[in-house]
Amino acid sequence: MTDTNHNAPVPVGDVVPGDPPVPITVWPVPAPRHGESMSNALGVRLVHGFTHPGELIIDLTDGPQLARAIINARRRSHLQSPKTVGWGKENAPLIVTGWPVEAPVGEFFAACHNQLPLGGCVAVLLPHGDPTLPADVVAAAKSARLAYLQHIVAATVRDGRGQLAIHTDVLILTRSHIEDGDAR
Repeated sequence: MTDTNHNAPVPVGDVVPGDPPVPITVWPVPAPRHGESMSNALGVRLVHGFTHPGELIIDLTDGPQLARAIINARRRSHLQSPKTVGWGKENAPLIVTGWPVEAPVGEFFAACHNQLPLGGCVAVLLPHGDPTLPADVVAAAKSARLAYLQHIVAATVRDGRGQLAIHTDVLILTRSHIEDGDAR
């Protein structure tokens, strides 16, 4: 008789010791234009993937792409300057920002934590290329009690053979029950 009981493989790659690995997803979307945080397609996917109609989104991005997606998807928005961290009193299920932020990083992520409901997300758009930057951003977010939920790789297709050119790393951080001390 064949032994069919096998242990799961040990995860490798983008793993923080003691933390479960996060899923890495590839989104084939156009690259942003120079001086902008995202393309229209990336804005649409973020809005539809992380919010429901009528919900509030805090837009800290450069360019009109996210604002267009918010309006077309019937969401509400606080269009803010990334230089400020006072975003009103209402919780927002999604905060989207480019990187770097102009506020002190710890203060920025603490403000995000305070603005999010449980399960709410912060999408941090990083230009692809620096292999240490995502880890630094995740470490800073964890200091503010935000959990690393997902890594989205935004890429364009170079040719008909499916070759991808990565242009943006999107880190999805969340205010979770566990990070807030509730082990439900």
